[in-house]
Amino acid sequence: MALDDFPQEILPAEPVVPRVDRASPSVQKVTRAEELRLQLADEIVRGILAPGAPLDETDIARRFSVSRTPVREALRQLVASGLVQARPHRGAVVARPSVERLTSMFEAMAELEALCAGLAAERMSAAERHGLEAIHEELRVLSYAGNPDRFHEVNERFHNAIYAGSQNGYIAEITLATRVRVQPFRRAQFRNLGRLAKSQAEHDRVVVAIMRGDKQGAAAAMRAHIELVRGEYEIYAVSV
Repeated sequence: MALDDFPQEILPAEPVVPRVDRASPSVQKVTRAEELRLQLADEIVRGILAPGAPLDETDIARRFSVSRTPVREALRQLVASGLVQARPHRGAVVARPSVERLTSMFEAMAELEALCAGLAAERMSAAERHGLEAIHEELRVLSYAGNPDRFHEVNERFHNAIYAGSQNGYIAEITLATRVRVQPFRRAQFRNLGRLAKSQAEHDRVVVAIMRGDKQGAAAAMRAHIELVRGEYEIYAVSV
């Protein structure tokens, strides 16, 4: 459902953005595919599954006690993200983007998120701003808990709220599609010591600018945030 489908007076506190990186939870096998994708992506980024390692559907299905259908979908999503390479007639193997490729992906992500933040500063409704502040506060509490997986989940909601607040469904869709390409790398950096608190501080600068209606400030703060995310991933990558 698009934002325009809601009457302005009943807009939800946390705007809804169509998810292109997560399937509908109403379909159980697809939900399981998403769980498998996250688990396999985590193992790839952490180095448990090394570049070039084969990803046999039957072996993965046996390991996770599922059918091959969700495994096949998970691998398809991982191919789209660039973490897995599909080889015709030979099966899938773990891939790893080149430094140049990963840099290009993060540059695109930074510019798209900056665009969304700037537009959100201009266009967010009062209800949407209130919802963003509520998510920001939830992340503040989680930053002290030291649970990177839970922080990552709520962090997605934080960024989704800003995409939706841009009031431009097409830009939000492109931004989400780009995020799915870099999501495993963004997720990995939360394991760095002290990263949750740093991320929260970076978010704070974005939120303050949005609340002030400062388009340029919000865009600059978000761009800087994503650039720091890339740097944190690089720190993580050399440690595993």
